[in-house]
Amino acid sequence: MSSEGHWFHPVEPSPDASIRLFLLPHAGSGAIIYRDWESLLPPDIAPQAVTLPGRHNRREELTYENFWPLLDALHEAVLNDLDQRPFAFFGHCLGAQLAFRLAIKMEEEGGPAPVMVGMSGWSPVGFFQPTEEQSRMPEPELIEWIKKLGSFPAEVYDNPEMLALVVPALRADLRVAGDYEDDGAGVTCPLASYGGRSDPLQEAPDAMTHWAGRTPAYLGHNEYEGGHFYIDTHAQAVTAHFAHRLQRTVAKAAG
Repeated sequence: MSSEGHWFHPVEPSPDASIRLFLLPHAGSGAIIYRDWESLLPPDIAPQAVTLPGRHNRREELTYENFWPLLDALHEAVLNDLDQRPFAFFGHCLGAQLAFRLAIKMEEEGGPAPVMVGMSGWSPVGFFQPTEEQSRMPEPELIEWIKKLGSFPAEVYDNPEMLALVVPALRADLRVAGDYEDDGAGVTCPLASYGGRSDPLQEAPDAMTHWAGRTPAYLGHNEYEGGHFYIDTHAQAVTAHFAHRLQRTVAKAAG
């Protein structure tokens, strides 16, 4: 469904960094959500943002509409791209869902696996899960909904051409997210979680506390002012916190 290399931006990770970091975006988006991260992260961490099929430079490709086939394709892309360096995942919203399951899959297979995972704006329990009906809601309703969440830059909403690119990918991603059912699985690697204090997609006040039971090495939850897209305004704080813990995790593993 995709050609190798298109999954990641930049295509090649910095050769000077000792740690790699795969960044997974929210529904309907691509690498752009992490556009500032390369300049914010320390030089020993090489970020690569994932672009799923059906958007940005991959918009000619078919989108996935089911969770598990997309996870399999992403898994293959990551495996094909790895080198000898330790690597981590960080995901926001649907990206967190994919990052978490990808880490589980890699650990289960006994091959290369991430040294750490960062989960933002999603939890396996107590978070909004889209339904099939919501993924098919009329365009004006869908646009109103994403406007309230602040999912995209303001100029997107008044630009029919940009909306025509965003909406089909968003619908497909909502179906992907809705296809997922939590089975209580966890990982052995450390997890750190992040969220916005007034995230409207967090349906249970204790939703983020559920991460503590998904790993024996939970690094805690950090909360910031803002809604679902708190990450846009707090990128500097989130990257600093995550990078520090990732560096410590890698150093500890190297012994």
